[in-house]
Amino acid sequence: MTGEYVELVCDGVPHDVVLTDPGVRVLDVAQVVRRLRGLSLWHSKVLVTRVPAVILAGVPEEDAAAAVSALREVGAQAETRERPEPEFLRD
Repeated sequence: MTGEYVELVCDGVPHDVVLTDPGVRVLDVAQVVRRLRGLSLWHSKVLVTRVPAVILAGVPEEDAAAAVSALREVGAQAETRERPEPEFLRD
């Protein structure tokens, strides 16, 4: 088996959730981030005020979409970004 490489097959491409604008309800957005990340309210608020901020990294597409939806419900602007494939996996 020397010299052979195995390509792993995953269920899907990992996504990142990026907060682009917290809007006017920063505390409400911080509470959503707190629920998503499990951070303290203070750390969540600091993260929310430093935009663009990656809220979740490397999550499945369904989880990323749910997180973006939760953030948008409280007035924030967020998006999902597909993670690029690592260079060592490219042909």
